[in-house]
Amino acid sequence: MGQRIDLILVPQGAEYQAVCRGIGRAAAGSVLPIPIGSAPLRQYLHDQQKAGRIVAGQQLLVMGLCGGLIPRYAIADVVLYRECVDRTHPAFVLPCDTALTDWLHTKLTAPTLVRALTSDRLVSSAQEKRQLAQDYAADVVDMEGFAALDSLYQLGATVAMLRVVSDNAQHDLPNLANAIDQDGALQPLPLAWGMVKQPIAAARLMYGSLKSLNRLQRATTAIFGTNPR
Repeated sequence: MGQRIDLILVPQGAEYQAVCRGIGRAAAGSVLPIPIGSAPLRQYLHDQQKAGRIVAGQQLLVMGLCGGLIPRYAIADVVLYRECVDRTHPAFVLPCDTALTDWLHTKLTAPTLVRALTSDRLVSSAQEKRQLAQDYAADVVDMEGFAALDSLYQLGATVAMLRVVSDNAQHDLPNLANAIDQDGALQPLPLAWGMVKQPIAAARLMYGSLKSLNRLQRATTAIFGTNPR
């Protein structure tokens, strides 16, 4: 029996918009914008379950951007998560669904299987990235992966994860930790101020974001065309 995707979960904002463009207007209702960060995401998924939007037996795909932790991964590389570890609970490792991941692999050109780390805060310095790669044996980092797997598995769903690398391990990024509020939304003024204070890093971030968002859109189209079902 062929695989299917019932819902796509994507961090709100530019990532969500890129996936919607890639999937087409008719199917955009199958894409849910999720908050940034583990705590707001867990609450959001709980609310979606109570509303009947997420139910047991669904096959779900989490998409978005991630940061590279090792030099192997360049901006706009497509990665599929093999498993995810949480920075605050490193003893626990959660795998993604193998069959769904294998199916996605056949739809894409040379994606890489990775071990992902979920961080409780933005990682902006190259030095910290290198240390995290060493400490957790991880290839990439995000802020939602582990929480999504943990919550969705408890709800009885099947989960795969696809991300596009938006920043590499060699360069610092602007420190934008204060730009995300407690509800997991980006705040425009703190975001702008963080970018202004570090213009070179900000320019690098903008370049990487635009290139990786374009790749995320194209990867979405490669998998789903104009309809995910």
